[in-house]
Amino acid sequence: MFSKTQKLGIVAAIAGILAVGVVLKTSNAAGQATTAAAPNFTPQSKPVAAGEYEAKKLLILMDADKSGAVSKKEFMDFMAAEFDRLDTNHDGMLDVKELEESQLMQAHHGGGHR
Repeated sequence: MFSKTQKLGIVAAIAGILAVGVVLKTSNAAGQATTAAAPNFTPQSKPVAAGEYEAKKLLILMDADKSGAVSKKEFMDFMAAEFDRLDTNHDGMLDVKELEESQLMQAHHGGGHR
């Protein structure tokens, strides 16, 4: 269905989207004004279209029962499997070394398969 690199790219895209959401939500909750104006994206914008495409691919990967939607359990199971894959020393924590050595970081920085 999807290659390992495609899966990693999808996970990286979702992680980035979630991280931006957390930062924005945290800054708004703290009452901090943003210094830069938010980009004016429309549904026709290339970044929005690319993100939508990547999100759809990720949903397909996570949708274990092929219902067309992802339950909280499906989402958590998928993310737990990704965490376990990245936790190469199996200590229950991710550190910088594990992330630097992962194919996720290699794919993000233009590297290929190992």
